Amino acid sequence: MSLIKSKNGNRLLPWSNDNLKNFLGSDDFFNNDFLDEDSLMPAMNIKEHNQDFEIEFAAPGFSKKDFEITIVNNTLNVCGEKQKETEDKVKGYTRKEFNYNSFKRSLNLPQLVNTDQDVKAIYKNGILRLKLQKKEAAEAKQKPKKVIKII
Repeated sequence: MSLIKSKNGNRLLPWSNDNLKNFLGSDDFFNNDFLDEDSLMPAMNIKEHNQDFEIEFAAPGFSKKDFEITIVNNTLNVCGEKQKETEDKVKGYTRKEFNYNSFKRSLNLPQLVNTDQDVKAIYKNGILRLKLQKKEAAEAKQKPKKVIKII
């Protein structure tokens, strides 16, 4: 299974990392983790078992409805997006706050994965777990190399 690096950028910052560093005039203003695009991506574990693959994403603060999981052309896409907006009115004062967080991870699935079977997805205690079933041994055999003759 291979990870596809997404170039959707850091959605929390509307400017590029290089522009921010140039504007501030120093690379030391923020630590490197703050400006690293991957720092906002959830941590991910992939485990291979005899019958399936188990993929875990650490995504605390999300709810089940915040995720979209798709398989397109043998690529697993896991997207998470949450928005929160609060407004308090007390004695003529109004306080508004909002929060937005999103991510997208894509994985090329190996030929062993049976994409015809349902993927089991469970979100509990901030961890999103996916179970992808493997194909039977006969199905999983890779096709022999095909040699093409040049005319």
